[in-house]
Amino acid sequence: MPVTIDADEQQRAALAAAHGLVAVERFVAELDVTTWKKGGVRVTGTVKAAIVQECIVTLEPVREEVDEEVAALFLPENSKLNVPRRSAEGEILLDAEGDDAPEPFSGDTVDVGQLAEEFFALGINPYPRKAGVAVPGEGGSSAEEKRGPLFEKLQALKNRN
Repeated sequence: MPVTIDADEQQRAALAAAHGLVAVERFVAELDVTTWKKGGVRVTGTVKAAIVQECIVTLEPVREEVDEEVAALFLPENSKLNVPRRSAEGEILLDAEGDDAPEPFSGDTVDVGQLAEEFFALGINPYPRKAGVAVPGEGGSSAEEKRGPLFEKLQALKNRN
């Protein structure tokens, strides 16, 4: 079943506030919700957004795009398929390279809006930087230039002794 979430102005303002953004100009999630195994749900699709963040150097507004692929599995919380694999010692076995384990859900609904927001959050650049702006101390200057006037004063004191 296809599901489209096109956030209105109020929802975009709430998303911006919740994620520390200047603004969310556009937020669209196009998801496909299908049954999976016994009582489970598979959600696939994309989350696309246009956001405005503050540059980490200048604090000026920076426009960025979020484009995240969504892929998630859900099983009822009481499903026998939702039991984690265990070692002989009883420890839960995890496969870091394997697929994510299905998320449990209760009742008869899965909140795809919450899922879309989670994937949106994953796509936000944690260190937005305006084009052409460098972090102070970063760049191609020589070692002497990076040392600055304090180093020169210390060097002068050292040379006097």
